[in-house]
Amino acid sequence: MSKIIKATIISLMVAFISTIAILLIIHLFFGAKIDEAVSVVNKVSIDLENKNIEETVIESGNKLKNYPEYGTKYATIEIPKIDVNLPVYFGDTLDVLKKGVGHSSGSYFPGEGGSIIYMGHNSKNTFRRFSELQIGDSIKVTTNYGEYNYKIYDMQLIKETELDKLPVQKDKEILMVYTCYPFNNIGYATQRYVVYAELQK
Repeated sequence: MSKIIKATIISLMVAFISTIAILLIIHLFFGAKIDEAVSVVNKVSIDLENKNIEETVIESGNKLKNYPEYGTKYATIEIPKIDVNLPVYFGDTLDVLKKGVGHSSGSYFPGEGGSIIYMGHNSKNTFRRFSELQIGDSIKVTTNYGEYNYKIYDMQLIKETELDKLPVQKDKEILMVYTCYPFNNIGYATQRYVVYAELQK
């Protein structure tokens, strides 16, 4: 029995020393590149709220001029039914979502006539009360280039892998806002609760 214990301890020590050696080798050969990559990611996530984007306007053909920089606050979203009034940032990193609502960089902007995808945490200060929303409720997005009003027409519970439930298209202006589900979940969740709203003209 003592031989088994001794062999197990030796195996654990060898594994521990091997892991440390591998980490040291990675740090020696790739440390600078890893630090450089991390600094680039952090630079992208910097709060750019004070950047001047006052010249953002809708041009002919529903295209923005001077798109907001990644990480920049460019709008507010209001959902009166659940007392939501939050800043919207262009981007969807964890740093962005800590500050407010994120705007998926792969989707359109309000006023461009296509799919807009917003996301936010299911915390009590963000989208915890999504379950209270109903078809017909309103969502208002106010940007520095205009105000856009949307009406909810559908709500769906989807899996995080069902990207086809968040389609990006350019033929109709649809605002899709989602959060993690269940709403009182703490930690990682594999489901999303999506609210679909159509632009009101």
